[in-house]
Amino acid sequence: MTGQSASLASSPLGPSPQAPDRRHGVGLTSRGGVAAGRSLTAIGAVARVVRRGVLLLVTGAVGVAAEEPENPYTSGIDVRMGLRQFQSKCTSCHGVDGTGGEEADGPDLTTGRFQHASTEAGLYEVIRDGIEGTSMRGLRRAGDQEIWQLVTYLRTLSRDVDVASLPGSVEAGRAVFERLDCGRCHMVEGRGGRRGPDLSRVGGRRGPDELAEDLTEPNAEVAPRWWTVRVTRADGTVVEGLRMGEDTFNLRIMDDEERLRSFAKASLRSVEREQKSTMPAEPLSDAEHDDLVAYLASLRGSDS
Repeated sequence: MTGQSASLASSPLGPSPQAPDRRHGVGLTSRGGVAAGRSLTAIGAVARVVRRGVLLLVTGAVGVAAEEPENPYTSGIDVRMGLRQFQSKCTSCHGVDGTGGEEADGPDLTTGRFQHASTEAGLYEVIRDGIEGTSMRGLRRAGDQEIWQLVTYLRTLSRDVDVASLPGSVEAGRAVFERLDCGRCHMVEGRGGRRGPDLSRVGGRRGPDELAEDLTEPNAEVAPRWWTVRVTRADGTVVEGLRMGEDTFNLRIMDDEERLRSFAKASLRSVEREQKSTMPAEPLSDAEHDDLVAYLASLRGSDS
């Protein structure tokens, strides 16, 4: 044995062939040391793989948790239910058509761009929690389904439809619109009457299928703003008009000459509300119907 070998054999760093190896907490003889060492090395490798797998699972779980929830309520029925939620909870600030307006202080919701949210999950949180420092109060008592349905409806207020792909003609539809004198009740780009909804941006709020239904079934969904109200005053005279606004004590209507009339409810003998549209279902050929839908779908504000 050389001096170097003897030194290692007697040193604590180099165990004697006859002495048990305690480096791994078990006794290893010189014969079984190599095999046992390999086994322990394999066990260590497996442990490292397991630890890495657990880390990947944890990391993956965190990634999944960070993903935004998807809206599970996006059917046509959900759109209608969202519309009802909007009509009952949101019109006092955002207007009956979501565009705000003279009597509303909320922002226009029909542009497709929202100041405090860029995703549907973000809209959900704004509706649920509200916006601090503004008149936007959250709907904390509403259920998840109601809020998601409201999100779905809000998304329908701004649409991107390829009008050229529709079966009708925009110009022919404009001619039908004028022939039927629709402007007597509806305003388009500042021209027309006020006895029906402003149609200047209707193509951004309503899809072609909805517009088609509006023409054939005008009474299917009538917002309270467009109900006809008939009041009988104490002297027996009757005044009829469109419902412009109402609270516990007062009622405002717009008569046939587009004059605003205000009444104290306590002074009235009776109030009747007709929840139907004043728009007639005009008899149209299939071609005229398609043309009118195409024209209405093209109305998107100043850019139309």
